[in-house]
Amino acid sequence: MPPLLFHRLDISEQNVARTYERYLNSLQEDKVALLKHFEIVDYATKVVGTGSVGTFCAVALLVGPNDDHLILQVKEARRSVLEPYTRPCAFDNQGQRIVVGQRTLQSASDMFLGWSLGENGKHFYVRQLRDIKMSPNPALWTKPHLPKVTSFAAKILAKAHAKSGEAAAIRDYIGRGDKFAKDIAKYAISYAAQTECDYEDFSRACASGILPCVEQ
Repeated sequence: MPPLLFHRLDISEQNVARTYERYLNSLQEDKVALLKHFEIVDYATKVVGTGSVGTFCAVALLVGPNDDHLILQVKEARRSVLEPYTRPCAFDNQGQRIVVGQRTLQSASDMFLGWSLGENGKHFYVRQLRDIKMSPNPALWTKPHLPKVTSFAAKILAKAHAKSGEAAAIRDYIGRGDKFAKDIAKYAISYAAQTECDYEDFSRACASGILPCVEQ
């Protein structure tokens, strides 16, 4: 299988340095002062999750004076798919749009979260690479697990919406009845059915050779 982390010969040190300098300009002064103690010693392209397929993603290794190590992840930021149905983006850089959105939604965002512009005109957002994500395994859940997990996720989602929008307006829109909850449940069931159909199409394409795949 192709490597998940590899060097590209078409990316020069000069381009990386200029992109990194633009990233520093997006940070607060105290963060810039901290990163001034670090130096980029290596950078590579990184293959990431399905949500970023087709976009540019990379990592940069920085080393400090006391052999301190910091890894930053650089991800391409494209225009929101929702923009055609809403108002135009308020930011010139799509990376800035993502950073502002994350800072608004999250209770505590990454201290190194920032944005930049590549030499090729691509927009990027930058964050610390910390591979500590938890991946729940629904196959191990018992019947009481599901309502607990969904309740926990709903509270986090509600808090994010309350921070980013008008909490009173959202509450009034949902109302006191169960119509909104039933509509969300109906959507979730139809989404699950569509996912199964998509997976069947994907499996048939792999089996017929239309999509090349490697068995694991």
